[in-house]
Amino acid sequence: MSHISEIAEIEKICFSDPWSYETLAAETKNDNAHFLTAFDGKKVLGYIGVGEVCGECYISNVAVLPEYRRKGIGRALISAAEDGAEKRGCDFITLEVRESNMSAISLYLKAGFRAVGIRKDYYSHPTENALIMTKYFQQKLD
Repeated sequence: MSHISEIAEIEKICFSDPWSYETLAAETKNDNAHFLTAFDGKKVLGYIGVGEVCGECYISNVAVLPEYRRKGIGRALISAAEDGAEKRGCDFITLEVRESNMSAISLYLKAGFRAVGIRKDYYSHPTENALIMTKYFQQKLD
């Protein structure tokens, strides 16, 4: 991925504990990780990173530059990540989000995710619970 430095800058803008350039670079070499990037010309506007293991897809990060939010970029990134995960045979896609991040929670709910649990004190800077949100691609029949 040739845009790691731009993604690392977006991380710094969007998160209190951003992933470093080195961490992002290492993750792009992980065969189970997938990164999708949104552009306007050559400018990176946002990105999403997912990891897949045993038919499960986990959104590690989704970030859009503040001045480009509420324009459908986040939703398009999530939709593209879902499509890829489903095509690769994943049963569901899941993520954690700060309980106070109402705009992100609203985005995920509109995308069909549902709250399925809480991770106590998951985040730091500041300490906060994470809401676990999941979207199943197909119904399990037992």
